[in-house]
Formats: sequence, structure tokens, C-alpha cells
Amino acid sequence: MKVSKKVAGVEYAIRDIVLAARKVQQKGMQVDYLNIGDPVQFGFQPPDNVKQALIDAINNGENYYSTSEGLLELRQEIAKKENAKGLSISADEILVTNGVSEGLDMVISSIVEEGDEVLLPGPYYPPYASYVRLHGGIPVEFAVDLDNSTPDIEDIKSKITSKTVAICLISPNNPTGVVFNEKSLKELVDIANQHNLYIICDEIYDQIIFDEKFVGIGKVAGDSPVIVLNGFSKVHLMSGWRIGYIAFNNSPKLDAIRENLPKLARVRIATSLPVQHAALESLRGPQDYISNFVTEIKKRRDLVVKRLNEMPGLSCPNPKGAFYAFPKIEDNRFGTDKEFVTKLLESKGVLTVHGSGFGEKYGSGHFRLVYLPSLEVLDSAMNKIEEFVRQ
Repeated sequence: MKVSKKVAGVEYAIRDIVLAARKVQQKGMQVDYLNIGDPVQFGFQPPDNVKQALIDAINNGENYYSTSEGLLELRQEIAKKENAKGLSISADEILVTNGVSEGLDMVISSIVEEGDEVLLPGPYYPPYASYVRLHGGIPVEFAVDLDNSTPDIEDIKSKITSKTVAICLISPNNPTGVVFNEKSLKELVDIANQHNLYIICDEIYDQIIFDEKFVGIGKVAGDSPVIVLNGFSKVHLMSGWRIGYIAFNNSPKLDAIRENLPKLARVRIATSLPVQHAALESLRGPQDYISNFVTEIKKRRDLVVKRLNEMPGLSCPNPKGAFYAFPKIEDNRFGTDKEFVTKLLESKGVLTVHGSGFGEKYGSGHFRLVYLPSLEVLDSAMNKIEEFVRQ
């Protein structure tokens, strides 16, 4: 039977690699899962008041379809959050989604047609390229200096063509932990304005920052066509509840997409109403759990980066945000990055993700690991990786 050729371009290396791990487990080896960036799976739970808000919403009968754009009170609180980061928008510029992934799909399907090009930071989070391909577009990677957390502006300029429709940013970045500073964001916005391009900025890790203050793109957006993607999976520890949002900057250039994209929200009906009440509580309630979470994650980052940089044949930039390390494999005796990851899994039971799964051009020759597990688990995993690279 026929299968659409578009689906052939859909990849998600982060979860695809799990199939190999299951085979290793079936042989009796314990596997350290360092592949998926889900804080909740590593013991970081949403606070009790947020859990209770979900339970109360269910018990109070809030179990029907919400409005397609999302609960008004929640959109108002999201607008406050985004305005505090620099935007100047109202609840009308917010659309609540089933996670950032659905929001990304809605945005890409609204702006990409056959042959259109979308610039992605190399390396990038895999769904960006997959959704672009799914909708007939072509993902184009641009270079990023991982050591200095800066985009290569000249490389971006050289890759803009008559087919380019958008520049995507992920800051803090998955998989590298790169965080763009205000100067870089302003340069990117200026380029987008010069070429009449959308800027799509994913800020899902916006409060998981270690060494510097986070600057959101809203601070430099002005009246540019900026679309922000964000959600509650990472900072607010609500990954399994699947809730995110799209925030449209108050730009006249976004009038058409503001009018048409909500049609997609209506087609898919709504986001879970009880979960929206929980998200509302996560914004209104105490926020101290976030700083406690980040403090714990920073300890893990420091351990992992130190250990990786002490290993022969590996080097690792210091991630400025999120919870991923992206070491470079400098010793070619291991073969490709995918072969490195596969051999590490099969010989030591440590599951990471091959860098080329985040883009062939700039991801190849690296691997990504998550530093969310406990310090004890991470230290043990680092011992196994070190044994592997020294053997």
C-alpha cells in the first residue's frame, strides 16, 4: 500500500536509538539511559500545588473541550511572562498547544510550501528538520560557534536565497547548551528584517541557565516578525502532560499567520483543560523549585564536562543552559559518531545519541548525552565512557 514520501524524511534520533538499547537489555546488560531530556524521569517532579491544581480541575468538572486557542486566564499569565522577557503582547497573541512540538508543526505548516528553505542552527533539535521536510521544505543548517555560543552571521547571510522563508533559533539550545546573547539575537533579527523572513525562536529552556542571565528574543524583537515557542515540559517539569504555546510578536507582518494558524488549532480541537489549569498554577504559584532544580542540574553539568574533557579523544564545550552535553569525538579510530554511540552502548551499556542525528553537517563527529541523572549515576556512566575510550 502507498505511503507518503514525505514521511520518509521524518527522523527522531533521540528515541529511534532506544530500539538498539532494548536489544542490549534483552541480552542481560543494564543500560544507563542518557538519551532523553525528560527531567521527570530522573526524579524531578512538578511541585505539589501544581499536581493538586490538576486534580482539583478534574474533580471540579473541568473535563470538557476548552476554547481552541486556550484558557483565557492561562494565556494572560503567559503574556505576562513573555512581556517580562521583552515582548509587548496580550493574551490574543498566545495560542496554547499540546507541547512545543505541536506548536512547531503548526508554524511550519503555515509558512512552508514545496521547495521553501528554513535555516536551522547547526546542530539542531531533530523535529525542526523533520517538520520542514514533512511539509515539502528544505532544512538548511547554519554554523554556530559552540565554544563562544555565537551564530556565524556571515554563514547565515551566505545561505539565504529567494526560497528562504524563516530562520529558526533554539536558545538555550538542544543539543549543545548554547545560549545566544543579546548582540547575536539583534543581528539575527536584523537579518530577518532585511530579507523579510520569519524568526522562530524556541525558548523552552529559558530559565535553565547556569552562568549568565538569559536574554529572550523579545528584548530585541521590536516590531519584527518574531514567533516564540515555549512550554511547560522542562522548566516547569510537566513533560508528560504535553502543554506548550505559540506567542506572536505584535508585528503587522504577522497579521496573516495570526489569522490563519488558529484554523489548525480549531481542527485539532483543544489542549487538555485540566492540564491548562495545572500550567496556570505553575505560573502563579511559588517559583523557588525552579532555582533549586537549576542548582542541582548545574552540579551535574560541572561533573560531566570536567570528566569528559579529561578523557583522551574527547573534548566538550561548557553548556550555558539546558541539560545536554555535546562532546566532540576527536579520535577517528572509533569510526563514525553513530558507530561510536553503538559500540559504547553494546560494550558498556551507556546510551547516548549520535551527533549526526542533530544534523549531518555540524552534528557529525559528536554525541549528545543528558546530565539529568543523579551524580552517582553520572559518575558511574563517565567511568564507563572513559573505559571505552581508553580501551
